[in-house]
Amino acid sequence: MNQLTLHNERLLAYREQHVPRGIATAHPLVAARAQGTELWDVDGKRYLDFVGGIGVLNTGHNHPKIVEAVRRQVGEISHASFQVVAYEPYLEVAARLNKLVGGDEHYKSVLFTSGAEAVENAVKIARAHTNRPAIISFRGGFHGRTLLGVTLTGMSQPYKQNFGPFPADIFHAPYPNAYRGITSEIALAALEEVFATDVAPDRVAAILIEPVQGDGGFLAAPPAFLRAIRELCTQHGIVMILDEIQAGFGRTGKMFGFQHAGIQPDLVTVAKSLAGGMPLSGVVGRAHMMDAPTPGGLGGTYGGNAVACAAALAVLQVFEEEDLLARGEALAVQLRAGLQALQQRYPLIGEVRGLGFMLAIEMINANGGPDADLTQRVIDHARHAGLLVIKCGVQRNVVRFLAPLVTSAAQIDEALGMLDTALAAAGA
Repeated sequence: MNQLTLHNERLLAYREQHVPRGIATAHPLVAARAQGTELWDVDGKRYLDFVGGIGVLNTGHNHPKIVEAVRRQVGEISHASFQVVAYEPYLEVAARLNKLVGGDEHYKSVLFTSGAEAVENAVKIARAHTNRPAIISFRGGFHGRTLLGVTLTGMSQPYKQNFGPFPADIFHAPYPNAYRGITSEIALAALEEVFATDVAPDRVAAILIEPVQGDGGFLAAPPAFLRAIRELCTQHGIVMILDEIQAGFGRTGKMFGFQHAGIQPDLVTVAKSLAGGMPLSGVVGRAHMMDAPTPGGLGGTYGGNAVACAAALAVLQVFEEEDLLARGEALAVQLRAGLQALQQRYPLIGEVRGLGFMLAIEMINANGGPDADLTQRVIDHARHAGLLVIKCGVQRNVVRFLAPLVTSAAQIDEALGMLDTALAAAGA
């Protein structure tokens, strides 16, 4: 065993000693550096990173314009807390988000640190606006790891464990999944049944939905389904909250996933790729709803940190200057075609699905059921080949691809070759 391997193993043992087992790490690696779509571990091995910090790095690792914006901001003001004094980067991020989400309508934004914070505060805003208690979210949805976040999340394991009791007045409805026979019509009928049997619509503050379920398996809501939810919310005075934390900022081919359905949400939660790796999240919504909480009702010491805001402004600049939406669409066509070609060769790829560059493959057994063990083998063999990917789905049998939008066509081809090797080695 060489010294480099011993070095990597020493750090992993150090992790085992000092970090609790509850925070899982998908790959037994210790990263040393990264650039663009590439990452190197402490042994010097190169990987194609098709995880991107779990959808955080649509602009890639260490984009030079984002790095420079962070360095410049640190030299001016790194933290003052917006609850103490205002600062221009926060105001500019809010203004940009309001325009991106609201267009010509009057929207306002409040900034936080994590996606879970954004979701929790969106719920607070919706309840303050409606003076109603209940929230409806969807089975398979993921909305964070805080106590309210895991309650809103529509998966039991590993998120809920023995962490209860959970907050009350949270209800779940089925999310469309054509591959498993759940049509939009079935899902809408089930939602109406929730209204009839669990909670009347006049007690519902908000319906919270991802336009594409992230951790739930990269399931895209059909546009007609989102439009029907929009109509129901308008009809009953319910706030429609779009969780764009993973789907937002170009991942689906548009800036936000909801734009594919031609709807206008009331509130939108954003995080992940908003700030290129810096911790920043927000709630963007109709001004009169956002103003429902009275002064002091919203906040957080680090929310809208000045350095993170500077990074976010650089991210938005990169999107414009490098036309990342168009680049992502071209990469999506290439990756989807490659995955579909692999599906023709490997019968245990049950489905290739997703929206834009937010793509995934569902792994099945010979009977068509979910195969989590096969999925893990594919992921492990992909890592050995030099490709980092992670799983998702309620049954953890889906391999998801979250490569940065700055990935090259050559890197897509290289990754598909690595995945081909992994599928063969895993017995797919």
